[in-house]
Amino acid sequence: MSLTPFERDIAAQPEALRAFAHTDGLPGLTALDPGRYDRIVLTGMGSSHDAALPTWRRLAGAGRAAWWVDTGQLLDTPELVTDRTLLIVTSQSGASGEVVSLLAAQPRPATLVAVTNDPASPLATAADLVIALHSGDEATVSTKSYLNSLAAHDLLAATLTRTAPADVLAVAKVVEESGADAGLAPLARQLVAAGHPRLAYVGFGDYAATARYAGLITKEGAKMAAEGFIGGQFRHGPLELAGPGLLAVLFGADDPAANASLQRLAADLTGAGSAVVAVAALDVPGAALQLRPPAGVLAQLAHGAVAAQHLTVALARARGITPGAFAYGSKITTAL
Repeated sequence: MSLTPFERDIAAQPEALRAFAHTDGLPGLTALDPGRYDRIVLTGMGSSHDAALPTWRRLAGAGRAAWWVDTGQLLDTPELVTDRTLLIVTSQSGASGEVVSLLAAQPRPATLVAVTNDPASPLATAADLVIALHSGDEATVSTKSYLNSLAAHDLLAATLTRTAPADVLAVAKVVEESGADAGLAPLARQLVAAGHPRLAYVGFGDYAATARYAGLITKEGAKMAAEGFIGGQFRHGPLELAGPGLLAVLFGADDPAANASLQRLAADLTGAGSAVVAVAALDVPGAALQLRPPAGVLAQLAHGAVAAQHLTVALARARGITPGAFAYGSKITTAL
């Protein structure tokens, strides 16, 4: 079976990460001083916004006044951006409708940082500092650009918190070794054949970014209703979706001690008859599939994203559709 454009993009992710790792230094990045600003606002749409979630958590953990709010919401609350704000906008295209509208808003932030793949985009042109993704062209659903956005944000967060960034070349090797698990295809067929199929992704902490990303690309790439939940959100109502016909994919750390809440949720879900895939260090008797994460948060985020991509491919094939092909949307969303 020949690879679709979506699958070719998945396969190209290690090289895209290496391209980012081998870029020249970013003039102006090390000069960013978070103490100069009254607040730091991180914004974007879709998977671009999801990639910034770990950065927000690191800034908040360092005691910085930081907001993580999608650009649509930011347009509704423009007062959040002041002339003393460090505004970090992540947009793979740099030309989405919300981002272009935000660039025209007033007041202008003290510093605008763009994380984008297009250095000629409206976002890059307006920015004071551009962190280029170097992820290359992308055919359909976000793959290379998402992983490179994670790498860019790791570098940005390390700069702002004065900590060491991850080894992106080591992460590229992890991604290269993260193939499609043989257990995904039968799981996908089982879910598609269920009378009332439900699909939920759950992640605590930084891994909530993966859960949200997974929910988005499953809808885009497999045309299947799915949702990504941040931490305990799933217990507040969505838990009633548990039982036969629910596939729950749980993302977490490589340290069991950090996954206590995820462990309890996994036990409750399997006890209710749900199928559970654990992309975390969990001990889940009866789990449908266990994918052990690598060491290092950035590597774990990339590994989880790749697992979600391969599950999306398996679900699309089980449904008899082309993985990643858009039916109604497009690569760049310009309409508001």
